[in-house]
Amino acid sequence: MTITKFLIIDMFLSTGRTMTKRLLLREENNVQKVKEIAMAESPEELRLILNDLSWKILVLLSEKEMYPLQIARELGIHEQKVYYHIRKLFKAGAIAVTKEEEKKGATAKYYKAASPAFGIELPQEYRTIKKLPLLSMEEKVQRFFREFMRKDGTFEGKMIVGSPTPHGPFKTSARDGHYASHLTFFLGQFVKMPEDFAIKLDVDVKAEKEERNNLILVGGPGTNLLAQEVNEYLPIKFNMQPSQEGYLFGGLVSKVTGCVYTADSVGLVAKITNPWDSAKRIIVVAGNKAVGTKACVLALTNFWEKALKNYNGQEPFAKVIQGFDLDGDGKVDSIEVLE
Repeated sequence: MTITKFLIIDMFLSTGRTMTKRLLLREENNVQKVKEIAMAESPEELRLILNDLSWKILVLLSEKEMYPLQIARELGIHEQKVYYHIRKLFKAGAIAVTKEEEKKGATAKYYKAASPAFGIELPQEYRTIKKLPLLSMEEKVQRFFREFMRKDGTFEGKMIVGSPTPHGPFKTSARDGHYASHLTFFLGQFVKMPEDFAIKLDVDVKAEKEERNNLILVGGPGTNLLAQEVNEYLPIKFNMQPSQEGYLFGGLVSKVTGCVYTADSVGLVAKITNPWDSAKRIIVVAGNKAVGTKACVLALTNFWEKALKNYNGQEPFAKVIQGFDLDGDGKVDSIEVLE
């Protein structure tokens, strides 16, 4: 006999009779699937189910709701025999009445299997496991990153950080690329790692012409060339003015409120349509300075409930974020949404 092993997830569910319901988690080809399982908690429940004819009736009722006469016709047996096994299954909590109808002057009760799976559980203690990725994250976060997940849950896109060597019109060296690590830890809770390396430098994306992807841009236009190029498409833009010395950087400017945000600890979390491919999306996590980028990464990870509070799938989407050092250690550890 071959026994297939599954992971059973405890749930706060019960049938209204004796069987407790849980979730049965199965992984096939790196795809996780779940369905309910009703747990038998006594030998009596098992005895009432473990009969060839009872099992055939239970299989029928797992496919559709039926009344006893229908079952008898389907199986080619006497109706009274069906009633006998129906009473046993109902007593065990394996089936439930779904509706009643008048048929030829009598009331016909329709039955349906109480669960798509049944199991037994011995009194052994549960062991602690890592948090399940597909069940650990709120729907709003997954909706924000929806385009970055394939149907099987694998990450689809590229995360772009600025080159650590002097580059671009500002001739700057990025010092905020390591903040992407915190973001990838967060994404790993509900997205599977892709086969291809997903982190790239901005200069490599330009050279390899990989702009037509779902992109997560970490770092502002001063250090990330891709952030610089999509700046004109952002609902709240970074103010960059050309001059004889190159570009002058003047913080974030809001068209809606007219506010200008120049503090180093201020940044932008935004989601827009990819201008190189309208079927793709770009998420921008960028600050006026490196500390502002860190604040935005924290906003999307530790404080996503605050940052995405009003996100309902609309595009473009943008929030101005400011980071704060609440514990006085000189490092940003909290955020506020300014706009």
